Amino acid sequence: MPTTQKDPSMHNNKPLRSLLAGALLAALAMPRFAMADDASAPRAKNVILFVADAAGVSALHGASVHGYGEPLKLHIQGWPHLGLSETSPVDKWVSDSANGMSSVVTGIKTRNGVISQGPDAIRGSRDGTPAKTILEHAEERGLRTGVVSSQSIADATPAATYAHSNDRRKWAEIFTQVFAPRYGDGVDVMIGAGRAKIGEQLAGVGTGFDTLGATHGRPVRASLAEAMQAGDVRPLVVADSIDVRQATLAALDILQDAPEGYLLVVEWDAHTDDVRKGLQNLVDFDRLMAEVEQRVDLDDTLLLFTADHSFGLQVDGGERGQPLLEGFDAWKQAQAASDADEDLVRLPNVLVNRTHTAEEVVTLATGAGAHRVRGYFPNTHLFQVMLDAWGWTAE
Repeated sequence: MPTTQKDPSMHNNKPLRSLLAGALLAALAMPRFAMADDASAPRAKNVILFVADAAGVSALHGASVHGYGEPLKLHIQGWPHLGLSETSPVDKWVSDSANGMSSVVTGIKTRNGVISQGPDAIRGSRDGTPAKTILEHAEERGLRTGVVSSQSIADATPAATYAHSNDRRKWAEIFTQVFAPRYGDGVDVMIGAGRAKIGEQLAGVGTGFDTLGATHGRPVRASLAEAMQAGDVRPLVVADSIDVRQATLAALDILQDAPEGYLLVVEWDAHTDDVRKGLQNLVDFDRLMAEVEQRVDLDDTLLLFTADHSFGLQVDGGERGQPLLEGFDAWKQAQAASDADEDLVRLPNVLVNRTHTAEEVVTLATGAGAHRVRGYFPNTHLFQVMLDAWGWTAE
């Protein structure tokens, strides 16, 4: 009798069917944004951009080990979309915060020290072409906008969202642009630090917080508590220092009921020249981002994390179960007793070169439009990621 040949594709097909069924169920369980391509992706209504100033790849790793004793324990390290963002200005390899953030929010690389102007600017002496920021695009389309910063609200990173200047040091010129927006009615919620230095520069040009607030009908509060007590619907807070978590959640409460959507930009300093402070700021920022994620709908909100530039941090030793920052307290005491300001900090497990560095920084994303974050790209790509998430085109 002839032997019946079995179709190999039918051999032992029960496990195969189970595997395919499992894969289908897993795919159906994934949020829409995790599988989307440009054609089918849901559009974002809201975008939240988180910027950890000076947080390179090594800083994220160091923060996880410092905070949890293990790598890959930060919440954002579980976000599904990852890319590496190249941060250089047009004429150098190493970026400062002015060029780094301006490139992210305008899609145009410029020069160090220049705030959201084109590379035709000459720092401190000649204005360049104003580059329209993602916040200005949002204002033009009627969205609500907010900026929160642990640093001076007129410093380079937050300033790049709302101002244009040929020199990041011109804090009076930068801050007064809050009251003269080029599009819409300007930033709806602004909370940051830097009160003393901004006030000093404002006095140097013959004005001040009270004068500006009275002239434009928008008081400049000295604390978030003062703004909340006054019932400000568009709070403008310039404090000596701020609680970033409290400020971010307060801003989110105000922005979230915006019918057309919102843009919120949050900066938290992560420079590791003081390595314990920098890494702890990253741990705390990560916890804040996890909390914010729980408060938004990822089907209509893009969460985007990046840095404006990297920094010279190297983890080159240590064992599990031992503190990463062994020897930090002794170094801090020695530094306090000495007039020397060392460029290199040598701890048993960590080396800090206290300067900006040129390597790419991590971008992580989740939510509507997050799939566009992948691979290596110039930091200007993140401007396009945000535009595309909303379905907008730049002029």
